[in-house]
Amino acid sequence: MKVLSVFLIYIFFLSFSFTTCFSQEVLKDKLTLMPWPKEIKANGTKIIIDSNFTISINKQGNRVHNASVKFLRKLANKTGVFIDTGFPLYNNKKATLILKFQKEVDLSLETDESYELIVKKDKIEIIALTDIGIIRGLSTLLQLVNSNSNEFFFEGFIIKDCPRFKWRGLMIDVSRHFQPIEVIKRNLEAMAFMKMNVFHWHLSDDQGFRLESKKYPKLHELASDDQYYTHEQIKDIVNYADKLGIRVIPEIDVPGHATAILTAYPEFGSKESYEYKIERFSGVFDPTLNPINPKVYTFLENLFAEVSSLFPDVYFHIGGDENEGKHWDDNIEIQLFKKKNGLKSNHDLQTYFNIKLEKILKKYGKKMVGWDEIMTANMPKSAIIHSWRGKNEGFENGTLAEAVEKGYKTILSNGYYIDRMQPVEEYYLIDPTAEVRFTSEKEKLILGGEATMWGELVTPLTIDSRIWPRTAAIAERFWSPKDIRDVNNLHKRLRKISLQLEDFGITHLKNKDVILRNMTKGQEINSLNVLTEIYEPLKIYSRNKGGTEYKTFSPFTLFADACTTDAKDARIFNKSVNEFLKKSSKKSKQRLLSLLEKWHYNYLAFSELKTNPLLKNIKPFYSNLNSISLVLIEFLKEENTLKKDYNAILNSLTKLKEPMEDTELMIVSSISDLVKHFYLNK
Repeated sequence: MKVLSVFLIYIFFLSFSFTTCFSQEVLKDKLTLMPWPKEIKANGTKIIIDSNFTISINKQGNRVHNASVKFLRKLANKTGVFIDTGFPLYNNKKATLILKFQKEVDLSLETDESYELIVKKDKIEIIALTDIGIIRGLSTLLQLVNSNSNEFFFEGFIIKDCPRFKWRGLMIDVSRHFQPIEVIKRNLEAMAFMKMNVFHWHLSDDQGFRLESKKYPKLHELASDDQYYTHEQIKDIVNYADKLGIRVIPEIDVPGHATAILTAYPEFGSKESYEYKIERFSGVFDPTLNPINPKVYTFLENLFAEVSSLFPDVYFHIGGDENEGKHWDDNIEIQLFKKKNGLKSNHDLQTYFNIKLEKILKKYGKKMVGWDEIMTANMPKSAIIHSWRGKNEGFENGTLAEAVEKGYKTILSNGYYIDRMQPVEEYYLIDPTAEVRFTSEKEKLILGGEATMWGELVTPLTIDSRIWPRTAAIAERFWSPKDIRDVNNLHKRLRKISLQLEDFGITHLKNKDVILRNMTKGQEINSLNVLTEIYEPLKIYSRNKGGTEYKTFSPFTLFADACTTDAKDARIFNKSVNEFLKKSSKKSKQRLLSLLEKWHYNYLAFSELKTNPLLKNIKPFYSNLNSISLVLIEFLKEENTLKKDYNAILNSLTKLKEPMEDTELMIVSSISDLVKHFYLNK
C-alpha cells in the first residue's frame, strides 16, 4: 500500500511537471503579454473579478498609490464590473491584490524595476524591492485580465520579471511640429504600460525652440510660433512622468540645427549679415552657433542652468548631430582660430565646443548625452554616446560598436527610427548587442536604446499612429530576454496590445476615421478604409524627398496620413497567395476570394461617392485594382468568362506599382504572381 502511495505521488508530480512544461510551450500563443516577462508559468488557479475587488499596500508611497488608483479605474472600465470600494488600503491581509515593496526611490539609471507577480486561488501578490517594480507589475497584471461567457478573471500565473536593459526610451521631436501637453501625457502613459523608462524630449531644432526661457525670452517669443512649453508645463510633465517611473531627458540641439535659436539671437551665429528665419522645410541647414565667440558660452551656460533647474535627471542631451560647418568655412576668423589652435577639421572644432559644454553641464551636476558625432578622442568617458548611424552610413560595425570599443556608455537608436515607416519586424529583430560580439564587460556599456519619433511628418492628429503599436515591439526588445524573437507571435500579440493602448488615450486607431471623414467630406468611409489595409506610406523618407515636399503648415490629413505600416489585409493576402501557389488548398483559395471580392464591392461603393480633390487621384488606382480583382475572382472560381487581355492586366499592374498619394500598394508582387500563375497555366 505504501509503495502504491509513493507511486501515485510520483505520477502526480510527474503529471504536474509535464503540465507546467507544456504550459511554457503554449503560453506565448495563449497570452498577449508585452513585453514578454523573463519567467512565467501557469499554476492552475483563477481569481474572479467582482465588486469585492480591493487593493492593499504595505506602506505609504505616492507612486504606488497613484498607480493603484489608475489600475482600479482601468480594471473597472475593462471589465464593466462595479467595484464597491477597491481603493488602496494599507496592510489589509484580506485584500484581493496585495502590493509589497521595500522603498520609494529617486529615479536613476540604476533603479531596480524587478518584480514578482503571483496569482493564487484567494489573492494576488506583487512583490518588489522598489515602488517602480510595483508599477511594472501592475502593467503586467492588467494584461492578464481574461474572461469567459459569465465572468472576468485573472488566470493563475507566477511571474518573475526584470528588464534586460537599463535605458528603454522614446524620443519625441516637438520642434518640427509642436505636440501639446495632452499628446505627451498620453504617450507617457503608453510608455509606462510597455515598461519604457526614458522620455527623451527633443525641444529645439531649426523649425522651433519649444521651451519658455525667462533668461532669454526671445527664444520663445520669436522662435516658436507661439507654440512652446511654459516652466509650469515642463514641471508638470516631469512630475507626471516620475509618477509613472519615467525619467525625462531634455535635448537642446547645438551647435548645428540652430536656426530657431539664431532667429532669436542672431549675434551668436557664425555668419555675419545672415538673415536667420525659422525654417519651414525639413533637412540639414547651415546656421550654426559660433564656437569662438565667448558670449555663446555665456549664453549656453545661462540657458543650460535654466533648463537644468527644470529637469532633475542627471543626463542632458546636447544633440551635436549633422553639423556640416558650412558657415564655419565661410568665417575667416573661425578659420584663423582653427589654424592657431591646431584644429585640422570642423569635427575637431566641434570637439572643442563640446568639451566646453561638458564642463558647463558638469558644473550643474549634469552628464552629457549626444548623438554619435560627439565621440572623439578627447571627449570624457562620462558622456553617453547616442548611436544613430550604422553600416548604411559607412561605419563598418556601426557607431555603437565603435563607442563601446573606446569605453563609452552607449544607447542605440540606429535601426529604431520609427519615422522611417518600415515593417515592425525590422525594428523587432534589431538587438542593441547584435552589431558586434563584445565581452561581458564591454556589453555592460550598452545601456539600451531609444525609438525615435522625428516630427517632420506628424501632427497631434497623426503622431500616435506613427509611434504605436510598433514601439511596443521595440519596448519588448529592450525589456525581454534576447531569445524572444518569434515574428508571427509578435504580430498576433501586437494586434491585441494595439487595442489595449486605446485604454491609455492613444488615438492611433480612431483618428484614422477622422482623416477619412475629412477626405470624403462626411460621406461613408468604409470603401476608403479598405484601401488603408493594403496601402502603406512611402518608406525611408521617400514621402518627403529632400525635405521640401512638405512644410510646417502643409496638410497632414491626406490618404497617406490615414495609412500605417504593417497593413493588415496586405499581410493576410500575401501569406494566402504564397500558400495557394504552394498548395491550392480550399482554405487559402477562400481567403483570397474573400479579399478580392471585398476590394471589388468596395470599389463600387467608392464610385458612388461624390468626388472632390482629395479623392480624385485615388479612383484610377482603385479602378485598376478592381479590374485585376475581377479577373482573379473568375480564375479562382474557375469561371474565366471575362477573357481579359493579358497585356491589359499587365498594364493595370504597372500602374498599381506607382505610388498613390504618397503611399504604395503592398500586394502588387503577390497579385503579379497570381496573374502569371493563372495566365501561364490556363
